[in-house]
Amino acid sequence: MEIFSTNALSQCIREAVRAELQEHFKTGGNQPRDSEKLLSKQELAAELGVSLVTLTDWMKKGLPYLRLHKRVYFKKSEVLNAMHQTIKD
Repeated sequence: MEIFSTNALSQCIREAVRAELQEHFKTGGNQPRDSEKLLSKQELAAELGVSLVTLTDWMKKGLPYLRLHKRVYFKKSEVLNAMHQTIKD
């Protein structure tokens, strides 16, 4: 008898890993600020309204990101700071 479906278990694991990553990378305070949440490539691309291809191109040009094994995550505050810096230059 199956207690959890494979999809439900996979989702639980993803949420637990994401919560642990956010806790690990947070920068002070009891709750991570919205700008300090770690975002996946898909989440950041959707939030910025760009394609994954564009986001990958920006990464090659210096957009800050974190790599955990084969996964890529972004700190929203670092991305916004880099974008503002690019606009100023």
